Amino acid sequence: MNLDDLAGRIRAAHDSHTPLRIRGAGSKDFYGGMLAGEVLDVAEYRGIVAYEPTELYITARCGTPLADIEAELAEEGQMLAFEPPQFDGVGVDSAGATLGGCVAAGLAGPRRQQAGAVRDFMLGAKLIDGSGQVLDFGGQVMKNVAGYDVSRLLAGSLGTLGVLAEITLKVLPKPVAEQTLLFAMDEAEAVARLNEWGGQPLPISASFWHDGQLWLRLSGARAAVDKAVAQLGGSPAVNAAKHWISVREQTHPAFAASVLWRLALPSAAPSPGLDGLRAIEWGGGQRWYAGEAGDAVRGAAARLGGHAVLYRAPESLRCLEGPFAPLSPALLALHRRLKKSFDPRGILNPGRLYAEF
Repeated sequence: MNLDDLAGRIRAAHDSHTPLRIRGAGSKDFYGGMLAGEVLDVAEYRGIVAYEPTELYITARCGTPLADIEAELAEEGQMLAFEPPQFDGVGVDSAGATLGGCVAAGLAGPRRQQAGAVRDFMLGAKLIDGSGQVLDFGGQVMKNVAGYDVSRLLAGSLGTLGVLAEITLKVLPKPVAEQTLLFAMDEAEAVARLNEWGGQPLPISASFWHDGQLWLRLSGARAAVDKAVAQLGGSPAVNAAKHWISVREQTHPAFAASVLWRLALPSAAPSPGLDGLRAIEWGGGQRWYAGEAGDAVRGAAARLGGHAVLYRAPESLRCLEGPFAPLSPALLALHRRLKKSFDPRGILNPGRLYAEF
């Protein structure tokens, strides 16, 4: 498969008004709205196009497995700092997440707390829009970005604006030292302590609270990590690497619920008063709940200045609730204009982000 093949398939679908479902490994079929359209399989459009360790960037095609990219970076002591889940066939019918799906879904792992989101590492993209045009945005360094930063806009768009044929990401060196500490505390104390520590110059790269236990990962220079360990106390964790992989890949028991809500809240927000709390991440900014009461969950999140996403649920509930918080009329109009600009006939992943487009 080459770029012309992909573009030609999309042009044909555009001309015939045929909806397409963009699919790499299918590791995130559970996420977002219902799946619709003929499958446009991009898994074979793979391979690393360019990697410059000294310039801290990598460019790869959309079907490239994340595992391949991580392995290439590891040889140079580097990483994708937003720590994306690979979903290597654990709990899903998948051979492992691809780069295109990683960026299209915009999902980041535990290290997002320190490093930032997927969009923060987007440097450039080669996009095939809904009419089959090949468009280039950005470059290999931030200074190449001028005007609208479209490549960042594509992160989290769930393929509704085009096929992310090639992607350029900023990479970072792996930390020299890491240490994970354990603390026994309840939900309220965990949120309070995380916000207290977040206001101090501590090398915290990840946090995870579940069932009365807080895991805190420190990453950075050896001296900084050792100083933080002495200051914070706690108990050294055993098998810490295995734990953080289970959080990243969501194989940890906290994510086992059949109906799982992800709440994005101000980090210092108090408990929203909902039953079913499963975990707290990102310094208090991300909280996971199990349960089906969508109106109650979304209402509680909104009252605290945040929003709720129906992250995983059976198809019947996904159809009823919709995965993402409803948009205001102004935001919905903006999204529709963007969709119309990139995909004039609405053939790409229809309904995957919002039912309205």
